[in-house]
Order: sequence, then structure tokens, then C-alpha cells
Amino acid sequence: MKLWFALLVVVSVVLGTLIVAVQSTPAQISPRRIEVTAKRFEFTPADITLKKGEPVVLVLKSVDVAHGIRFRELGIETKVGKGQTSELVFTPDKLGSFIGHCSVFCGSGHGSMMLTLHVVE
Repeated sequence: MKLWFALLVVVSVVLGTLIVAVQSTPAQISPRRIEVTAKRFEFTPADITLKKGEPVVLVLKSVDVAHGIRFRELGIETKVGKGQTSELVFTPDKLGSFIGHCSVFCGSGHGSMMLTLHVVE
């Protein structure tokens, strides 16, 4: 009888520990995928709102010539060839609005080619 009681106590402690461990383990957040199309002389969409701390994958696709996107303040950049895609994986850690510029010269309107990321709580 004492053996059964001891065994029951051990099993209860082990199960209780496993339940607490599973509940306290944070869930893995899968990155939010956002597709961005680059073409002379615009990004579509041109404005994107993100949450601070939420992993993001910007999938940049060029439809006409080589393009790129650089966010100096965030320290991130990627380039993409004509008809290709490139993925920019990051987790925003600063609040605010950040303007990304095309980082590959693509013609006379190159200087006006911008994408704004709004990072909120």
C-alpha cells in the first residue's frame, strides 16, 4: 500500500512539473510575411505597419529592372534582380516611422522610390 502511495505521489509530481513547464514555455512566433512589389519608381504597398518585436519577412519582388531596399536607421537592406524575389528577415526593435529607399539605381525617378515602415507597440 505504501509503495502504491509513493508511486502515485511521484507520478503526480512529474505530471505537475511537465504541465507547468509546457504552460510557461513561450510559443514560437512565426514571422509575418509581407509581399512588396518593386517597379519603376514605386514600391507596392508604399506604407506598412508592423508591431515592435514581431518577426517579419519582407518578400521583395522586382517586375521590371533590378531594385533594392535599404532602411539606414534599422540597418537592413536587400537587393533583387529583374523578375526575381529576395527576402528581408528582421524583427523591428525601434518604434517610429522609417523610410526605405531603393538602393539600386533604376532610372530618372529613382530618388522618389520609397517605402515607409511604421513600427507600433
